[in-house]
Amino acid sequence: MAALLSGTFDASDPDTRFVARQHERPAGIYLWVIHARGRLAAAVALMLQRISTPLCGEVDLYARAATAEGADYLSGMGFTKGAAWNGQRAPGLYMFRRSKPAERLPPYDSHRPGGTGPSVAVARSMEDLSRVIALRAAVYMAEQACPYEEEFDGNDLSATHLIGYIGDEPAGCLRIRFFADFAKIERLAVRAEHRNTRMAFALVRAGIELARVKGYRRLYGHAQKRLVGFWGRFGFRVFEGAQELVFSDFDYVEMLMEAEPHPQAIGIGVDPYVIIRPEGRWHRAGALDRSRTRAVTRPSIDQKAAAR
Repeated sequence: MAALLSGTFDASDPDTRFVARQHERPAGIYLWVIHARGRLAAAVALMLQRISTPLCGEVDLYARAATAEGADYLSGMGFTKGAAWNGQRAPGLYMFRRSKPAERLPPYDSHRPGGTGPSVAVARSMEDLSRVIALRAAVYMAEQACPYEEEFDGNDLSATHLIGYIGDEPAGCLRIRFFADFAKIERLAVRAEHRNTRMAFALVRAGIELARVKGYRRLYGHAQKRLVGFWGRFGFRVFEGAQELVFSDFDYVEMLMEAEPHPQAIGIGVDPYVIIRPEGRWHRAGALDRSRTRAVTRPSIDQKAAAR
């Protein structure tokens, strides 16, 4: 595929190393020549059957048009001029896309049941909140001997919580609280057995992205002094005049991150249906999006009027 798109593939004398074996899934299927007169036309059906097998069924097709008639034929078959593969582009190559494009998930809504590796989701239910409580109790109360009333400080029902998963197992969490002109990133907790993964990084990056999408550019936090370097990796810094503080018997310092504006930040003027979607699911149509297609009936108002 790399040779095909770069133009170095020699179709007149192809390197047989490029040919997929019988039981090997190809990276792409290149159509050389279609020449089928009379009874040979039956070969087209056999070719289509071959490239529809499980190994080939979702592999993209590629072809070149040597004549104007060939270009018309390819266009009529559904090919588009201009091919792409693995970041490479070939404007003169025709492509018939059969592969399913990968769903681009935002980092704060990347968890899907049955997945593998680190992923993150917004807490949306009481069960999710129970997961958050269990995670923070395991880290802060059990490991760091934090008193219960200091860890569960009365702010959990006025915040957005992110849950990190390894596969389907809750592995970490993060809390975000929103103020007038800044968002506070806090209560990052990762279970001990998952600290050799990228779970902490996934949670922090997801929290930063979610805050930026909501239009926040100033992100603030209290970092344990031993973890200042960790937070510095994301752009947080101990700012001039930052105060040092102690709570739950650990030493902390204020840190601040000045973020760039998010290109898809939600604000007045965007599609109003986006604004009323569930937290962190602004990229997906919600239940109320179905209202777009319904006529205005005002059922409760009209029923009262009719009763009069």
